Amino acid sequence: MGSSAIAGVRVLVVDDDDSVREAVADYLKDCGADVMSVSSAEAAMWVMSEVPPDVLISDVSMPRHDGFWLIRAVRGLPMARGGDVPAIAMTGRLDAEEALLHAGFTEVRIKPPDLAELTELIAGLAARC
Repeated sequence: MGSSAIAGVRVLVVDDDDSVREAVADYLKDCGADVMSVSSAEAAMWVMSEVPPDVLISDVSMPRHDGFWLIRAVRGLPMARGGDVPAIAMTGRLDAEEALLHAGFTEVRIKPPDLAELTELIAGLAARC
């Protein structure tokens, strides 16, 4: 682990599945990222209003408001409040990539994610900002 490439990068992880959310958050923390994790799209929007992250990682299938709702809400924010944040969708659906990219996600990864590859992706996205 220990990828200093994401040291200090603020990452918001959104997933209603506690085990997935905690595994991703713990791994990224071990790599030096500043990780905030929440279990709903509504909570993610609250975090976005308080401390916009450098990278957003969101599950797509969540109850009440899903990842599509979340990315539309995020993209509706002003840039200074995180409206242009690089966003990674995590999904179990292999056929959803085109729709997710069209909705506003920057990248799409299949669940469960390869954590080392996800870390490299985060580093690349954060470096572009």
